[in-house]
Amino acid sequence: MRADLNRIRNWIKPNSRVLDLGCGDGTLLHHLQTHHKVQGYGIEIDHKKITQCIKKQVPVIQADLNQGLQQYFGDNSFDYVVMAQTLQATERPDLLIREMLRVGKEAIVTFPNHAHWRNRFSLGVRGKMPVTRTLPHQWYDTPNTHLCTLRDFEVLCKNHDFHIIKREVADHSHEQDALMKYFPNLFGEIAIYHLSKK
Repeated sequence: MRADLNRIRNWIKPNSRVLDLGCGDGTLLHHLQTHHKVQGYGIEIDHKKITQCIKKQVPVIQADLNQGLQQYFGDNSFDYVVMAQTLQATERPDLLIREMLRVGKEAIVTFPNHAHWRNRFSLGVRGKMPVTRTLPHQWYDTPNTHLCTLRDFEVLCKNHDFHIIKREVADHSHEQDALMKYFPNLFGEIAIYHLSKK
């Protein structure tokens, strides 16, 4: 299991209802169904990944997250809505998080921190858009349209009344150290947020 998904699974209580947005091959939901007895769905747009979900017996809906969730789910349909490493590739992250907190009691969001020191170095010293382990694409072929920093995300949460239950940062392998604890926006490569409605 990918390291960020491994961290997320510890935040999800057994026997809960989970919706995984941009669920990929269904690894997280399959694990949660098998070990935590959750019930849930995945939403994915890539038909090859949907085939992998079906092989794992993970219920999945083929849909574009940019079109919202209203046609699929009513208010408070889930205990948790998860979106791992997908936020930056959506058209309107603010509206999608609002939808996550409409259909779910809580939301878990992860994204690459654009303020990480390697990104700052690439822009400030080299004068080039960063290509890193967490942002591996060139500027012209990246699926990422809304890169942000921890501070950007927290301002968005404040402006939209999204309550931050918990925040963690980690490096590419999802390890943590003291520098990340004291300077999360500078040394954290990956941001992991647990949110609820205010």
